[in-house]
Amino acid sequence: MLSLIIGSVLGLTQSRIKRLFAYSTISHVGFILLALSVDSSESIQSYIFYILQYTIANLNGFVILLTMGYSFYLYTYLNKEDKERKEDLIDKNNSPVQLISQVKGYFSINPFIAMSFAITLFSFVGIPPIAGFFAKQMILSAALDKGYVFMSLVAIVTSVIGAAYYLNVIKQVFFFQNNYKINPSITDKNLTGYIANTGLSLNSEKSKKELITLKPENITINSGLSSSISIITLLLMLFIYIPEE
Repeated sequence: MLSLIIGSVLGLTQSRIKRLFAYSTISHVGFILLALSVDSSESIQSYIFYILQYTIANLNGFVILLTMGYSFYLYTYLNKEDKERKEDLIDKNNSPVQLISQVKGYFSINPFIAMSFAITLFSFVGIPPIAGFFAKQMILSAALDKGYVFMSLVAIVTSVIGAAYYLNVIKQVFFFQNNYKINPSITDKNLTGYIANTGLSLNSEKSKKELITLKPENITINSGLSSSISIITLLLMLFIYIPEE
């Protein structure tokens, strides 16, 4: 009960996104402990499934934050105050996204990453038909079958409270204008390169015709990050087609 209440209530006061994830984890641990305390075959199944789906959802959340951080290297802040606040962040180079306000308006920068982030947060909330809903539903069903009515009510109420800070992050991402612009130092910078054919020298006439020019908008997320986000997001979304433990 304390895990559910502390994780949900203190999460409302956070301005740092990783601390918000930390208090979110405390709240989810409350659900896990509820499943363990029920002690039935149904609750053990729901306990294992909850851990699995939460692990992949949490992994997706942090991979998305990492990807957002990489994408911000092309941008600078519009306002001097925002720029000074970013400069005050500890370890800003290794962890570019630290504040919830930094993801404001991210939908206009990369709508696909923003949608994946929203789906992950909806899974944390437990909104159907995403995998997080089925995990919470299984635990609550097992608890009610064993007569844990009060704890089930506490879990439901704290889930609603926790939804407030998740939905606040989603609101920041989708319904606000971002404070970023393309960094002027790279606006007019073009990167050039050659596509090398096997057996041809880079100095040959044929090779020179295959000169390529890259601009900042041509720089994309690497395939490892984009593939991971795509696969995990689809797992969270498409679980409804095979809703079994």
